[in-house]
Amino acid sequence: MPTAALDLKESILALKKERNAVILAHNYQTGDIQDLADYVGDSLGLAYHAKETDADVIVFCGVHFMAETAKIVNPTKVVVLPDKDAGCSLEQSCPGPELEAFLKANAEKNYYVIAYINCSAHVKALCDVICTSGNAIKIVNKAPADRPILFVPDANLGAWVMEQTGRKMDLWQGSCYVHVEFTRDSINRIKAEHPGALVVAHPECTQAVRLLADEVCSTEKMITFCKNAPVKDIIVVTESGMLHRLRKECPDKNLIAGPTDRCACADCRYMKMNTLTKLHACLENLSPQVEIPEDIRSRAEAPLLRMLEQSK
Repeated sequence: MPTAALDLKESILALKKERNAVILAHNYQTGDIQDLADYVGDSLGLAYHAKETDADVIVFCGVHFMAETAKIVNPTKVVVLPDKDAGCSLEQSCPGPELEAFLKANAEKNYYVIAYINCSAHVKALCDVICTSGNAIKIVNKAPADRPILFVPDANLGAWVMEQTGRKMDLWQGSCYVHVEFTRDSINRIKAEHPGALVVAHPECTQAVRLLADEVCSTEKMITFCKNAPVKDIIVVTESGMLHRLRKECPDKNLIAGPTDRCACADCRYMKMNTLTKLHACLENLSPQVEIPEDIRSRAEAPLLRMLEQSK
């Protein structure tokens, strides 16, 4: 490894100690960031760690809504993320004012609102409970039977949850731009190249892709699936960063990136905005910081804590 890269990593670790910071990294971050993090995981695991940390500073290597989640449950801590512009197409698909107007216009329905964690603090403040892809089935099964459910913002995840639970839900028509790039044709082509391979796919994929998968699950559950799979070849249909962690934890498997019609793997342009250089800068300057108006933060905290309680 070049000396400059080693120096940068050593400087990050020294700053982390000086700041009494914890570095949380999502599974979709680049491998060099994952390797430096104190915890690497999916949205549910990161939410737990954000809530339980005793660090003074939380460095969230992910996208903006994830850092917001950490700030919601840690209002007195400094929360920074390497790139303030690291957003999310799902978050953007459901603006808080738009959801608020919809709920007011449909007040007579008395919706029980379940929000996928990939949304803004404003949207979280408007909902009854949060879910992740890892606990969505459990959360929906615990929803009141006498109220209609509105599931926001991911229509693909919501449709998959309806298939698994039998609960009818009204679905906000949002999607993850990365996961909808996987197509039936692109997955069939890679399956033809590896005829003995199993396919594991994220539920944010379209139904056409989910139907081709041997297992549909969250990124965290992909690790268990790959470890226990009876074959060596596994096609992983999610954002490319997940392959780094899977290859570390399942070294005996041949893990194949699910391709899209335009490329051999799927990168999230937002997740990949974070770099080691930006990670160093945000630790050094404690910026950019995540700030949330207290009225929004306090309202958003209740459904988040409800999720953590219901997902135990």
